[in-house]
Amino acid sequence: MKAFPILKILASVLVLLTTTIVYAQQTGTQEPMQHAGTSATPLAGLIEEATANNPRILASVHAYKASTHKPKQEGALPDTQLMVQHLSVGSPRPFAGYTNSDFAYIGLGASQEFPYPGKRKLRAEVAAREADSLKEQSESAGREVIGRLKAAYFQLAFVQQAISLLQHHDGVLANMEQIVESQYRVGKGDQQEVLRAQLQHTRILQVIAMNKREEGRLEAQLKQLLGRSQDSPDIVAEPLRERPLPYTSSQLLQMVKEQNPAIRSQQAMLRQAQSQVALTHKEFRPDFNLQYMYQNTDRKFRDYYMLTFGMNLPNRGRRRAELAESLEKQERAAREVDAEIQGRSAELQEQLSVAQTSSEQLKIYNEGLIPQAAATFRSALAAYQANRQGFQTLLSSFLDVLDLDLQYQRNLADHESALAQIEALTGVTLP
Repeated sequence: MKAFPILKILASVLVLLTTTIVYAQQTGTQEPMQHAGTSATPLAGLIEEATANNPRILASVHAYKASTHKPKQEGALPDTQLMVQHLSVGSPRPFAGYTNSDFAYIGLGASQEFPYPGKRKLRAEVAAREADSLKEQSESAGREVIGRLKAAYFQLAFVQQAISLLQHHDGVLANMEQIVESQYRVGKGDQQEVLRAQLQHTRILQVIAMNKREEGRLEAQLKQLLGRSQDSPDIVAEPLRERPLPYTSSQLLQMVKEQNPAIRSQQAMLRQAQSQVALTHKEFRPDFNLQYMYQNTDRKFRDYYMLTFGMNLPNRGRRRAELAESLEKQERAAREVDAEIQGRSAELQEQLSVAQTSSEQLKIYNEGLIPQAAATFRSALAAYQANRQGFQTLLSSFLDVLDLDLQYQRNLADHESALAQIEALTGVTLP
């Protein structure tokens, strides 16, 4: 009759050893846990796919390509005008007097406008600067899409890792529940402890369900950025690992000023405004028109040949107003360049602060909090088994380990998202 309680005690000890071994193997080291099911998709492959298929990137590329044809149009001569004239004499009827009057004629001619020397070159230059700006805007649109893709990918990796961690800890909680039940059967515990363990299991299931909903939202966002159908296979992200930041703050700030596409787009717009000012100065000069006409008066009379040279006289009041407008636009473009540099530099500094702070926190988690919490849980588990400590302390230490594991993954996702923003701002690709 005494063998039955002994068997229960042995079973409890076995569960204790199993739970302790599992925690010794899978806590404190923070090795990424693989997501069950399909294999993980590398981020680099998704970036290539988005670059090739994202509608916004493709639209911006086509807008830039279209603008490259504008300089040739602006630098060309105005269209040549061909003319046919008819003059009748003595009657409105066609060809009246054509055979008996040397005033009636049929004329053929051509007319061509010639802008003042230098205007065509400046107009082509203005269009070329606009194309340069659109090129940088296309690059900026691409980086923005890739930045959103990376942010969604890192969040998806966090959510999927959180689900794996919750499932793992739920398994540990199941082992704890077996210990509590065995303690209750031998009269060392009470039913309330069993109910608390079951309640915590239900709460973990609730959190898993919420994370699965977030996983679905992030996958839908990724598929939209990739240009995929929403009914395409699910995306599994690779487990996150902390990447180093091999550049100093000064180096990154310099990269922002030199390589950020939004800043370079504003600089191209400033150059366009400067070219427009030069063109407006040139518009004070007159344009010319050359016209040549051949007039046939029938073979009985001599033909007429007429050459006409014309010149327009620019309205100087209008041109002065255009020049003032161009100068104001140039000044606005210069101020927008300064504002863009300051804004992007501040954004970089903010992301650097996030990256550096999260890196320090990850070190604290790895070297201090998580190993200490795991050791505390193992100690509490042994103390509870020996009836030296209550279940509430054991459950509290279990929740500490769970929360710290999730906080570590959250900080890791924040760190990688900050690095992704730094990549988008500076144009560098971190290893």
